[in-house]
This record gives sequence, structure tokens and C-alpha cells, in this order.
Amino acid sequence: MEEKMSLTVYDAVDYKGFPADKSKTGGWVPAALILGIEICERLSTMGIAVNLVTYLGGILHIPSAASANIVTDFMGTSFLLCLLGGFLADSFLGRYKTIAIFASIQTLGTATLALSTKLPQLRPPACHSIDMSNCKQANGSQMGILYLALYLVALGTGGLKSSVSGFGTDQFDEKDEKEKAQMAYFFNRFFFFVSMGTFMAVTVLVYIQDQVDRSLGYGVCSVSMLVAILIFLSGTRRYRYKKSVGSPIVSILQVVVAAIKKKKMELPYDMSLYEDSPEALRIHHTDQFWFLDKAAIVTERDFDHGSVPNPWKLCSVTRVEEVKMMVRLLPIWATTIIFWTVYAQMITFSVQQAMTMNRFVGNFKIPAGSLTVFFVAAILITLAVYDRFVMPLWKKWKGKPGFTNLQRIAIGLILSVIGMGVASLVEMKRLSVAKHKGSTTATLPISVFWLIPQFFLIGAGEAFIYTGQLDFFITQSPKGMKTMSTGLFLTTLSLGFFLSSFLVSVVKKFTGNHGNGWLADNINLGRLDLFYGLVAMLSLINFVLNLVCAKWFKAHKTAKPAALEELKINEKC
Repeated sequence: MEEKMSLTVYDAVDYKGFPADKSKTGGWVPAALILGIEICERLSTMGIAVNLVTYLGGILHIPSAASANIVTDFMGTSFLLCLLGGFLADSFLGRYKTIAIFASIQTLGTATLALSTKLPQLRPPACHSIDMSNCKQANGSQMGILYLALYLVALGTGGLKSSVSGFGTDQFDEKDEKEKAQMAYFFNRFFFFVSMGTFMAVTVLVYIQDQVDRSLGYGVCSVSMLVAILIFLSGTRRYRYKKSVGSPIVSILQVVVAAIKKKKMELPYDMSLYEDSPEALRIHHTDQFWFLDKAAIVTERDFDHGSVPNPWKLCSVTRVEEVKMMVRLLPIWATTIIFWTVYAQMITFSVQQAMTMNRFVGNFKIPAGSLTVFFVAAILITLAVYDRFVMPLWKKWKGKPGFTNLQRIAIGLILSVIGMGVASLVEMKRLSVAKHKGSTTATLPISVFWLIPQFFLIGAGEAFIYTGQLDFFITQSPKGMKTMSTGLFLTTLSLGFFLSSFLVSVVKKFTGNHGNGWLADNINLGRLDLFYGLVAMLSLINFVLNLVCAKWFKAHKTAKPAALEELKINEKC
């Protein structure tokens, strides 16, 4: 009997609902089948995002600022919908069904996008004037079809990001040392393939869109995702499935509601509060955010059915402390949002800059959207240097294996400040050339490689802040709220893109909203350098606030660091 039990996974079932047999389910092969979905998601989302601004301006004749906002709103919505996907996966659908459904939605979205870029009636007449005011913009119905396609893709992306990596880790048993090692191998390959998907998007796919046929590029995304879905479904009998345990959002709401209901009650002098968690899983009471402690005050009305308390009226001290731990994350969460606002400039205005510059290397013309390949290069180089050189040296000097998560976040933020400062200086150089040669010159005699430093600095910043954020939100959150904390991390990306849209709108309003001002329809007539400078100043102020919040967080730190494997297991993006 004991031998039979060892052949099953204690917390997983097979596709029929029986305990998962290790010899027939899970492992590297089923996990590999899931990778294809993630590769195609990256290919589609990044292939659209980094080159969409060229389509909006060059084909649909949308002004530069409006084009930037369309891109950032699309990306912001994609990350925001990760919360919806995670909620559905945790509470109702499970990860397998969530992946299958949302992958199909994304396929439909890319197919619609391919159609909208192919049919002549879905775009305005061609116009070769550099002055956008002389061109006819896309009308309401044409933009409506485009928005439908983009937000179908965004919906699909949100659902996939919340479940793919988690479902991959479900295929391994943490209690089995052999499978635990395989899980680490899976994550190494997972991040490698994610990077490869991004790399293919910003090189091959962008080249097809610009030099061959844009609709063909989006069609490739659609067909590749369809193939990935078929491959994914082929592993149905081999997968291990874990039951939905419910959304931690409900647990948080229960504590808040219970505390509000008892807001007029006084805490007992001896702090004899309700606790029903096992001793080994208890979190000791803290004095911070004492208002929430009222959710653990025991009254006769809290028990609806005998000895079982109503969770909307009475919560244990451990559950209250878990909510407090989540609240402590919020200051750091708030001060990481602006980095993604800086990132948004690299896939919008920096691409528009590239469109006006000399992009020839010999006889080959680099697609403007492909400049973001330096992002990928900077990330890979930074991670390699950090892993091979910085971590060993830091361990010898400080006795610690690398920077802490808060230090990595701070490094990422300061690199973004420097990157925006450099971007402002480069734009001043580009504008001086435009002034000398004429603002209507299609291609200015200045090399596009002037933009490389800003891409490298902010790409290196992303390598630090992404890993730092992920580490921070996972290791400093309660064990039962890892998914929730990962969703919190993803909202920083979403809000960063939305903040970019808001900032652009405000700057347009106060500096000129009729084709002129800092963000003019023709960027050769604008002052993008001043806009970059403004973003740099805001980022610097935010960096100082982050340092203050980091110091405050250390003073009130209560969570114990989790193992690196736990960080990887719970990563959602």
C-alpha cells in the first residue's frame, strides 16, 4: 500500500479525476507541451506592441501622441486582465481550461488583426506626406475593428499570463527530489523560450510586417498559436491537474468586512483574539494596522452554525496578519509603477524617433520596431554578467548571494532615470539635425544607433527591477497569497502603461493640443526632449520615495524569505 501511494502525487489528479500516477502523468514532456503556448503568446503580444505605433502613424495616419496612447492602453489592459485570468483559474476554471479558452481568444484576436490590416476598406487612403494634417485619418468603423482585434489579443494575453507557468510547475512533484530538479530545468528553459519568443517578435516578425506584408506577420501569429493549442491539447491525458482553491481576494475582503462591522468595538486589553490555525502555520500578532485586528474580536453573533464562525464576521489572527503583510507591500508596489511608464516610452516615442533616422546598415534597412532587440540584448547581457561576475564577487565581499530584492528594484529605478536623461540628450541632438535639414525631411542624416544607449540602460534596468519585483512580491507575501501577490506585481506593469497614457494626455493639454507643443503630430516640430526630461525628473523623485519606503519596509519586515524554488514555482509571467 505504501509503495502504491508513493507512485501518486498527493495534491494532483489526472484527467479523469483520479490521483495522478507519476509513471503516466506529469514530468518534463507534458511541461514542454505547455511551453509552445507561452512562446506564441510572447510572439504575438510583443510583435504587435513594438511595431503597432508604425502602423498607426504610417498607415492609419494617427498623430504620434494618440498612437502612443493606443499602444500603452493596449499593453496596460493586457497586464490588468491577468487579474481576471488568475481569478477565474483559481476560483472556477482551473489552469488547464483557462489556458485553452484564452489561447483560443488570442488566436481569434490575431486573426482579426490580420484581416483588418489586409482589407483596403479597413484603412484610409495611402498618404506619403510627412505632415499628418494633410492625410485622411482612419474613421470610426476602421478604428473599431482595430480595437476589437487588439482587445481580443489583450484578453487572451491576460488569461494566459496568469496560468501558463503555474500549470507548467503543476507537472512536477515538489516532494520528489528528482522531479524537483526537473522543475528547475523546466524554468531555465521556460525563461529561455520566453526570451526567444520576444527576440523572434522584434526581429523576424517585425521585419515581415514592415518589409513583406503586415497582415502576413499577424497571420503567422494566429497560425502559430493555433498549432500551439493543438499541441497543448494533445497532452490532456498526460497532464497533472490541481484543484482550484479559491481566490485570496475573497479572504482579504472577509477580513476587511469583518473589521468594518466591528469598527466601534474596542480591542481587548489582553489581546485575546480569535485563532484557529494550526500552531505550525500561525503568524504572530503585530501592532501595525491595528484596525484590522478588530476582525478577530470574538462575539456571540459570529457563530452561525454551532462552533463554526462566519468568515465574514470573524477571522483568525493569522488571516488578519496575512492581510497586513499584503498591505505592507503597497508602498513598494506604488513606487515601482513609474518604471513601466519609462518602459512605455521605449516602445512608442523611441520607435517614432527611429522612423525619422537613418536606419541603413549597408543596403539593409533596419525596421524601426526592431530597435527593441537591444532591450532583449541588454536584459540577457545584464543577467549573464550579474550571474557570472556580480553575484560571486558580492558573496565574497558581503557574504550574501547577490543584491537583495529591494536593492535590485532600486538599481532598476536609477538606471531608468539615467536612461531617460540620456534619451532627452539624444533627442536634443536629433532635433538639432531636424532643424538644420528641415522638419519635413523624411530621413534625417543621423544614425539610428544614437538610440542604443537609452535602450540598453532601460533594458538593463528591466533586468534588475523585473527580477527584484518578482522576488519581493513572492517572498514577502503570505504562503496562501502567492498568486495574489504575483497579480499585484503584474498590475505595476499595467498601471505604468496607463500612467504613460495619462501623462501624454496632460502634456498635450498644457503644451499644445492642436498638432503642436511638446508632443507635436510631427515629432520634428515638437519637444520630445523636454517630455523625456519631465519623465526623468518624475522618475528621480519616485526613486527617492522608493528608498524611503524600502527603509520603512525593512523596519517592519515580518515575512520569512522563501526558497528560490518557491519563487520560481509561483512566477506567473
